[in-house]
Amino acid sequence: MSTASIIEMSNKNTSVHETLGRFTQLFNNLCAGNMAELGTVYGDNVKFTDPFSSVQGIDELTEYFTDAYANVISCGFEFGEPVINGSDVCIPWVMNLQHKRIRKGKSVKVDGISQLVIQKGRVVSHRDYFDAGQLLYENLPVMGGVIRWIRNQAG
Repeated sequence: MSTASIIEMSNKNTSVHETLGRFTQLFNNLCAGNMAELGTVYGDNVKFTDPFSSVQGIDELTEYFTDAYANVISCGFEFGEPVINGSDVCIPWVMNLQHKRIRKGKSVKVDGISQLVIQKGRVVSHRDYFDAGQLLYENLPVMGGVIRWIRNQAG
């Protein structure tokens, strides 16, 4: 028995698959020096939301990612199998992040999922779901220690 590499809920849409390929490639190559690449994947009026912010338009998205990547040493993603339903895509991931201000630059892994809407070969809506505590609170020196102390007291 074989398994499909992508779970399809409807007919195959080549444009969606191609855009998803560009999306995954973008996020495995994104760094502070190549933010102009966002325009190759996202539509001009894209809406982006994550646990920290919500922005509208490619200019605001570029500014947001420029700020977010300013202290990133490296960032890569292990993408799972996407679920595609027409123009709607959900794709799970594990982010491997090294950031100057998190764990003194040591690697942090964060589980998440991106919910995308792809139209005419561009991502027009992107919402990331991940545990901000897994990213920050457990890894910042003071807060991480406080949270571990609280967990130990409760357990």
